[in-house]
Amino acid sequence: MKTLLGFSVPLWFGCVVWAGYLEYDQDVLMPEDWTHVGRVQPTDELELTFALKQQNLDLLEMTLGLVSDPDSAHYGKHLSLEELSLLVRPSELTQKVVRHWLQSHGITSCLTVGTQDFLHCTMTADVAETLLPGSRFHRYSRDGQFLVRSSAPYSVHDDIHQHLDFVGGLHRFPPTQQVLSKELQTPQPGVHLGVTPSVLRARYNLTSADVGRAQNNSQAVAQFLEQYYHPADLAEFMSLYGGSFQHRSQVDRVVGTQGGGKAGIEASLDIEYIMSTGANISTWVFTNPGRHESQEPFLQWMVLLSNMSDLPWVHTISYGDDEDSLSTAYMMRINTEFMKAGVRGMSLLFASGDSGAGCRHLGKDKNCFRPSFPASSPYVTTVGGTSFKNPFKISYEVTDYISGGGFSNVFKMPGYQAAAVQGYLKAVAATLPPQSYYNVSGRAYPDIAALSDNYWVVINRVPVPWVSGTSASAPVVGGILSLINDQRLLKGLPPLGFLNPRLYKLKGRALFDVTEGCHLACLDEQVQGKGFCAAPSWDPVTGWGTPNYPELLAVLVAQ
Repeated sequence: MKTLLGFSVPLWFGCVVWAGYLEYDQDVLMPEDWTHVGRVQPTDELELTFALKQQNLDLLEMTLGLVSDPDSAHYGKHLSLEELSLLVRPSELTQKVVRHWLQSHGITSCLTVGTQDFLHCTMTADVAETLLPGSRFHRYSRDGQFLVRSSAPYSVHDDIHQHLDFVGGLHRFPPTQQVLSKELQTPQPGVHLGVTPSVLRARYNLTSADVGRAQNNSQAVAQFLEQYYHPADLAEFMSLYGGSFQHRSQVDRVVGTQGGGKAGIEASLDIEYIMSTGANISTWVFTNPGRHESQEPFLQWMVLLSNMSDLPWVHTISYGDDEDSLSTAYMMRINTEFMKAGVRGMSLLFASGDSGAGCRHLGKDKNCFRPSFPASSPYVTTVGGTSFKNPFKISYEVTDYISGGGFSNVFKMPGYQAAAVQGYLKAVAATLPPQSYYNVSGRAYPDIAALSDNYWVVINRVPVPWVSGTSASAPVVGGILSLINDQRLLKGLPPLGFLNPRLYKLKGRALFDVTEGCHLACLDEQVQGKGFCAAPSWDPVTGWGTPNYPELLAVLVAQ
C-alpha cells in the first residue's frame, strides 16, 4: 500500500502523455513502510545518475543471441568492455548535449563509466529541482535508514528528452527484503534437521572432489541496503558445515564499503552458500550500503558493471520489485545493462521472489497476478524454489509454495522459451488460472530452481535454522554454474555467459524435473490463493527443475 505526499499532479490521461516526462508511468507514491520526514534544504547535496541514450541496441541484442546460442558459430565469442563500449556508447551529439545542459546549470562534478552511457553527478537540491522541472525532493525514513526522493514526477526540456533514458535518484524506494523463517514440526530421530552444504551436495550429486581449481575463475554476490556479511560468520559457517570438500573461508574482494553493524541474514545466506556450493572459487562481494540518501542501490551496482573491465563470471542477486512499481523506461534500460553483461560472458542469476504469483488489486473484486522485476527480464536466469517432499530426508523435490513465478506484463516472451512455455500451457490448459490474471504472451519465469526451504545460516556467530526463500536458491545455482565454468576454463573454453538459450535447448536434460505442488496467489473466489502448478518439463513455478550436477556438467562442458 502506498500513500501520496503532496506536489503530485495528474500528468497523463488515458494514452496522452505530457511531453518532457522520461518516466511518465513511474509510481511516485510513498510505500507505507516509509515515513515522511520533511522537505530537503535547498543547499543539501544530492547524487543523481543520468542514463544517456545508447546506440546500436538492436545489434547488441543480436550479438547477445549469437554469443549465447550453442548452435551459432559465434558462441562464446564474448566482447571485452572496450569492444562493448564501441558498440553501445552514446553518440557524440548525445554526450555533448547532455554535458552542455548540465554545465549550463553549474553542474561540473560528474563521473562517467567505461561505456560512457552513465553520468553520475553531484549537485544541490535547489539546482536539481531547477534542472528537472516538477521534481520536489523530500526526506523519508524506515528502520533508521534515510532516503531522499522526489514526491512528484520530473521532466526535462524537449531538447534533452531524446538523449536520456531516465534520471536515477528521484524515484524507486528500495523494496523490503525479507528472508522467511517457517515453523516446522519436530523432526523424527535419525534424519537431517535442515539444509546445509552437505545436504545440498548429496541432493545435487556433488562429491568432495567437485571444487574450483581454475585460476581465472570467480563468482560474486551483490548486497544492498545495510545488508552485510561478517568475515567471522563466514569462517564459523565453514568450520561447522565445510565438510570434507576443499573450500575457502574468506572473500577475496569486496567492491564497495562493508558496514560495521550487525550482519544481515540475507547477505550471510548469499555468501555462505555460493562459497560452499561453488567451493574453492574466488568470490567477490559487491556491497552498496545506500548511505548516500539519493542513491538507488541496485542502479549503482549496475553502473559498477559498466565501469569494470575485470569481473567475476557468475553473479547472483537476491533483489526484486513489483513490475508495476517501476517505469517502463527504467526497466528497458536495465534490460540493456543485462544484455551488456551477457555479451561480456557474465551469467546473472536472480531469485524469483517469495510471493508466488503475487497479487495486485485492480479494484472492487478484481485482481491479477503481480510479476517481479528483474526476475521477469528475458536477459537474466531466474531461479525458483523447491522443498524436499519429506522435509527431514534427502528426498525428491516439490514446489516451495513461496516460489515466485509467472508471466511478465512488460516483456514479450523471448523466442528461446516459446516452445517450452506453449507446451506447458497446452498440457495443463484445463487447470490454469483464468487468463485475466496474467499475460499469456509475456516472458515466463523462473528458468531453473533449487532448494529454498529450511537452511542453516550463521549470523553474528550464531547458527540460525529454518531460513527459507529463493534468496537461498540463487546462490546455490550460482555456485554450481561457477563449478561448470571452472571446468570449461580449464579446458580452454569460454565461460557460459547468458545461460538461457542453451538451458532451453537442453529441454530439461541433466535436471531433476519438479512435477508436484503449486505456489501462492490471490486470496479471492476465482483462484483461492493458488497460482500456477508444477508439471512435467518446464513450468512457471520451478522452471526446468533443479541441477543434477554431474549430468549438467557433462552437457555444459561440451562446446
